[in-house]
Amino acid sequence: MAAGSRRATLRAVAAHAGVSMATVSRVLADNYPVAPATRQRVLRAVRELDYVANTHARALRGRRTGSVAFVLNDVRGPSFAEVAHGIEEETARAGLLSLICTTHGDAERELAAVRLMREQGASAVILIGGVVDNAQYRAQMARIAHALDASGSRLVLCGRPPLDPGAPTTVVEYDNESGAFAVTSRLLAGGHRRVLFLGDRPDGSTTVTGRLAGYRRALATMGLPAAPELVVPCPFRREDAHAALRERLGRARDFTAVFAATDEVAAGALGALRDAGLDVPRDVSLVGYDDVAPATDLRPRLTTVHVPYAEMGRTAVRLALAPDGRPAPPGRHALLGTHVVVRESTAPPR
Repeated sequence: MAAGSRRATLRAVAAHAGVSMATVSRVLADNYPVAPATRQRVLRAVRELDYVANTHARALRGRRTGSVAFVLNDVRGPSFAEVAHGIEEETARAGLLSLICTTHGDAERELAAVRLMREQGASAVILIGGVVDNAQYRAQMARIAHALDASGSRLVLCGRPPLDPGAPTTVVEYDNESGAFAVTSRLLAGGHRRVLFLGDRPDGSTTVTGRLAGYRRALATMGLPAAPELVVPCPFRREDAHAALRERLGRARDFTAVFAATDEVAAGALGALRDAGLDVPRDVSLVGYDDVAPATDLRPRLTTVHVPYAEMGRTAVRLALAPDGRPAPPGRHALLGTHVVVRESTAPPR
């Protein structure tokens, strides 16, 4: 159509292809046999007229639009982006649309996004990332889960712990604590006894809580104390990690290894160590968690814990939806494994 012209209608597509409007509807819906030659004529007319289906009209006629919504903190986070990629990949394979909302860590914004997606008729609403797991959160999420279930949608907790029994949810987790235990144990087995944990969060996020628990369990297994001076808080941002470790190094360098709570934190830690004239891994070993872009971009390449983020996204969609694209029964739960990826950032202490 020429620029500035009105949007093509179903009637116009039918006239252009020389078929009935019913035939055009059947081709677009792909829900009734149509001769291949006729189908090609209709699809060619759709392309030439730049026809766009009116999804609002479909909804008013009682037809589901077939969408999956996912709500995450920030699209710029590498781990979030990997989960989002997995969700988008699986929804596209199933012939569904993906809708994305970001919260920037605002709990009220998350609630508003979930309500909006419920109004839009999304088949599933996937919440991604760690949370502060307390009674208020659980009660709030349970109400949301029941409301979505009543409206024909499914709440999916991705990278979050399950709610109390009875909440109609789908849950996809990864073995967070065991990954931290494994990577800390590797440092301890290599001879390190003073391992600094960088990235504690005062808000009690489930992500850091699990990683810190794994770190402490590894120390306890070796009979080592969990020294409070070796746990350094900082947000999961490169610049904050750089500043936190630089300040800690200014007080004392009483450790031989750093366990960064994320690969992004590890990138900031590497900069601080270099600024202090320390070599990784000759002077200080460094490990991270996530196995996302910074892990292989850094030099030396980072030893880290691999989390199957993209597979988490794909699994969330597969478990949440039945083959017809509608919500699957609630109660499905998957726990994905993690493993240590050894690269060049660790060595025995000198």
